[in-house]
Amino acid sequence: MSFPKFLLGDNTDFPEAIFVVHTEFPRFIINLQNDEVEWLEEFDKEDKQELENEAENLFNAANDFYDREIERYEG
Repeated sequence: MSFPKFLLGDNTDFPEAIFVVHTEFPRFIINLQNDEVEWLEEFDKEDKQELENEAENLFNAANDFYDREIERYEG
């Protein structure tokens, strides 16, 4: 089964949270309400350096995805 690169997540236990799930490596869940990130991967030393370089781009892409989805819902 294939998944889109990003998914929106919602949970009534966290009514103010807006979760975006990144389904490709490096997989993570970001709460756009407070920018808290939960990584779903284990990283070795080499991966951590690459991750630090790419993390901001990934978080910006997650925010862009959310904005696009909301635009589509409201449009």
